[in-house]
Amino acid sequence: MNSYSCFSRFYDSLTFNVEYGKKADYILEILKRHNHNAGLTLDLACGTGTLTLELCKRGVDIFGADSSSDMLTLAQQKASESGFSILFLRQKMQNLNLYGTIDTCICSLDSINHLPSGKDVLKSFERIATFLNPDGLFVFDANTIYKHKYVLGDNCYIYDTDDVFCAWQNTYREEDNRVDITLDFFAPDENGKKYNRFTEEISETAYSRNEMINMIESSGLKPEAVYDDMSFEEPKPDSQREIYVVRKE
Repeated sequence: MNSYSCFSRFYDSLTFNVEYGKKADYILEILKRHNHNAGLTLDLACGTGTLTLELCKRGVDIFGADSSSDMLTLAQQKASESGFSILFLRQKMQNLNLYGTIDTCICSLDSINHLPSGKDVLKSFERIATFLNPDGLFVFDANTIYKHKYVLGDNCYIYDTDDVFCAWQNTYREEDNRVDITLDFFAPDENGKKYNRFTEEISETAYSRNEMINMIESSGLKPEAVYDDMSFEEPKPDSQREIYVVRKE
């Protein structure tokens, strides 16, 4: 499993275009439309905790979990600097083991795609189902096969920010809709006189909607809706991300 040790250093710089406030409002609107009170909420694969913090600011009783200690260190620092006390746990999705039950679980920014295999996705869903209270809601997003094949594909991207220069290179495997990603980071040293290079290799696997729904149902959960990203419309053939709303009956 990826540690994201290098990626964590530059994650916030490279996700500057993610409108976390709007994403938090969208999640709360999903809960409202599905007549669900957030209650105790887990932000699973919370990363550096920006979305966790945005939901906390909106009054959600929330805590976070992630497999990367480096990500969690930044999340804890971010929460403390904002004056909020938020619990962060270091746990893999597949081995989720909470101290009690939860009312809501969210998992965003394609974290499900980062799991190594469909078996890991199913195991993660089963662990979430174990700790969700009856009538609990699980809301997650996932990159689509369309995005993997036609957007990420075998493409390269360059990101140049004040903090880092990043070369992003993809290799697409059509047989399992997987994208292997190599990230080369070039960051200035403290004197700004030379650049240090760091490399991170990660991968994402996309699943068809039928595959995803089968895994959801096999875990004992019930799909309630699938939306196009940041909307309440049906996903389109060229949708790049889908939102799944799942309930524990």
